[in-house]
Amino acid sequence: MCGFAGLLSTAGFTRDELTDHAHRMIGPIAHRGPDDSGTWVDEHAGIALGFRRLAILDLSPQGHQPMRSASGRYLITFNGEVYNYLDLRRELETFGHRFSGQSDTEVMLAAFEQWGIDQAVQRFAGMFAIAVWDAQERALTLVRDRLGKKPLYIYREPGLITFGSELKALFAGPSFDRSIDRNAVASYLRYLCVPAPATIFERAIKLKPAHLLTVIDADARLPAPRSYWSLEQVARHGLADPFDGSDSDAVDALDALLAEAVQRRLRSDVPLGALLSGGIDSSTVVALMQEASSRPVKTFTIGFAEASFD
Repeated sequence: MCGFAGLLSTAGFTRDELTDHAHRMIGPIAHRGPDDSGTWVDEHAGIALGFRRLAILDLSPQGHQPMRSASGRYLITFNGEVYNYLDLRRELETFGHRFSGQSDTEVMLAAFEQWGIDQAVQRFAGMFAIAVWDAQERALTLVRDRLGKKPLYIYREPGLITFGSELKALFAGPSFDRSIDRNAVASYLRYLCVPAPATIFERAIKLKPAHLLTVIDADARLPAPRSYWSLEQVARHGLADPFDGSDSDAVDALDALLAEAVQRRLRSDVPLGALLSGGIDSSTVVALMQEASSRPVKTFTIGFAEASFD
């Protein structure tokens, strides 16, 4: 799972104060990362990053976060997984990049070095929430995956921006105004959720899926997030260039896509399994896992004593 939190401030916090704030902010989300934790601060820029790690890829210290790029320009905290990182690694090696570990995080940093943040993110296939500090431009960029599978919350008041994987991390920051957004309450009562970018609090937002937000000045208002992918554009492209094969061809193409997607998600340095929900989707995933595996796949189910919930 993993989780991160951080802040950008013009309050003039000392190095020790920034470190303390980062530790306090990742404390409430320790459940997201029981394997490791880390902080990084730059008191001159007023930036602090904190991370809680659930180790999946590269269990060694080479996978520790926050992680710095080879040139020192970029610092990253990252929750999720980039499934095509091995493909990107091989491509980046042709440009001369070298890697000391086996994590997808290190590959992402090299991609930022090679292509810049905006272009690199478009190459990532996966689920992710990212906070990356550009020390050269003194800019903080927050990124959320295309469908919003990984959460990313942002809070702002004049001179302070905090961000993190859960709102409770923001509560633990230097300051947090808990004024309730009544429109968000109405949305929850109507939809049983609070649609992005709103949260239950007036000053806090969720970064919308498939968007980046870059902050340079913590005293200024939050800039408008930038979209890097559009489901509407994908749908329109499909309508303009429809699949022209037979039904059998369509079945084969779907089978190949599903098999590739499952195969990429099997990369792990720890044991993994699948949750069988009783539906055709989880059964299909497990069948494809077993097809790609040389040993029996571990599966799990959940039952309840109450028949109506089972």
